[in-house]
Amino acid sequence: IDIGSVHFIMFSTEVYFFTDFGKEQIQTQYQWLEEDLKKATTPEALSERPWIITMGHRPMYCSTTDQDDCDHKTSIIRTGISDLHLYPLEKLFYNYGVDMFISAHEHNYERMWPIYDYKVLNGSYDAPYTNPKGPVHIVTGSAGCRERHDAFGPKPDWVALTSSDYGYTRMTVHSKTQISFEQISDDQNGKIVDSFTLIKEKAGYY
Repeated sequence: IDIGSVHFIMFSTEVYFFTDFGKEQIQTQYQWLEEDLKKATTPEALSERPWIITMGHRPMYCSTTDQDDCDHKTSIIRTGISDLHLYPLEKLFYNYGVDMFISAHEHNYERMWPIYDYKVLNGSYDAPYTNPKGPVHIVTGSAGCRERHDAFGPKPDWVALTSSDYGYTRMTVHSKTQISFEQISDDQNGKIVDSFTLIKEKAGYY
């Protein structure tokens, strides 16, 4: 869906986990994603909508201790299925210059540095989110659940910030070159517990 200067792509991460009736849906979705990204990255499309933001339920990266898929370095969403690593989404998104992947599933909030294949790809030391060299991942699953929060483990060097407060994330698209994000804490009566601005001065591939 296109909204303003952003091309949003919502997809299912669950097809990688529920394969009782086959894996055709993984291939079908992957091919659809690739075709959509091809259209979204034409010069004409990027001139109108330079931002590409993807959204799915399960994250590719997280640092919780609940032994879920994203705790493992070979997350099937990120690296693909089977030993052949078929249909890996992280490589696909990186190759087409996707700016961000927003997910949930974990009942907390977590912001990563720009990253690809566990390598931090900050724009610079002083301005990591200005012209980053890889996608930014955010886990925003803290709106509330009777299962309560998921605990964090030791903080990896690819994680910028974590929060266990109940809350929500607010995104503001300022222009074709600037988007800001704020994490609002319900536990702290609406306090902003995290904020950052993503700046991209040139659209296209990394």
